[in-house]
Amino acid sequence: MPRVIDPNAVKRPTRVGVYVDAFNVYYGARAHCGKGTAGWRWLDIGGLATSLINPRLWPNPVLDRIVYCTALRERENDPSSLADQETYIGALKHHCGNVLVAYGKYMPRTSTGLLVDRSGGRPRQVFSPGGDQVPDWLPVREVIGPQGEPALLASVATFEEKGSDVNVVNHLLVDVLTHQVDAAMVFSNDSDLSLPLKMARTWVPVATVNPHAMPTAGDLRGGAADGVGGHWWRRLRSDDFRAHQMPSQVGSHARPTGW
Repeated sequence: MPRVIDPNAVKRPTRVGVYVDAFNVYYGARAHCGKGTAGWRWLDIGGLATSLINPRLWPNPVLDRIVYCTALRERENDPSSLADQETYIGALKHHCGNVLVAYGKYMPRTSTGLLVDRSGGRPRQVFSPGGDQVPDWLPVREVIGPQGEPALLASVATFEEKGSDVNVVNHLLVDVLTHQVDAAMVFSNDSDLSLPLKMARTWVPVATVNPHAMPTAGDLRGGAADGVGGHWWRRLRSDDFRAHQMPSQVGSHARPTGW
């Protein structure tokens, strides 16, 4: 259905909903800026979102809501991560004023895969020296790799965030279908969001913001004129994160050391 141009549209505010996959944004920013560097974690999502909008595409834009989808990093022997995360969320809500936090879960899990060496930067597979050469204390076993070479299979304990992508989708579609927003901005490069974004584009203009250095997932792309039209795509750079930081003190919330 072609988009109907309303001559009075420029006079009315465009209510923009912002939907953030927090872990996707965090790891994208870390890849851009460097894990051990400061100056990118205290991100002003509202300021960043506003800076990206072209008012010629979305006239008189107003951030109506920010839905921040995350999970609390509750891990044993790591109380500072949870405290820093809660401090950031509190500051973001205070600074932007229209933030809804949707929580998923941060769960322990065991992953199994082929052993790789990351000391050279790019991961490379570790070949087995032979089953009789593997130390007894090393919990791995020899298997045949995908190319037919002997490899080492290992299991590691890790944590996995669950639910943020589902929360992004749920809030996006509910807000769009109940006419709560006139345009939507989604911060994620998760290809699992492909179908919901395609559906949303039939109702409102949608911006897809890729926080990663890697190209935007092909499944998230479409055409600017799809559905109602007015869609756009943007891939962030390190400068985008560093230029949009909240003040060091936001209400009672102070920027954590090293952030």
